[in-house]
Amino acid sequence: MPMWSKILVAIFLVIMIVKLWPAANYLIKHGPKGSSDDWKAAILPILAVVGFVIFLIFMVRG
Repeated sequence: MPMWSKILVAIFLVIMIVKLWPAANYLIKHGPKGSSDDWKAAILPILAVVGFVIFLIFMVRG
């Protein structure tokens, strides 16, 4: 990738962050708060995926 295209991508990413920051800040302050049940429901699928990836790694090694 040429240097000028890397610079353009970096400029684009900075502009996107600057444009989206106020909306993200508002949503963080005024968004719904999660309960402990919500966190348990979110962690369960994440742990399942991590466990499956670890299983796959052991299957490939062995």
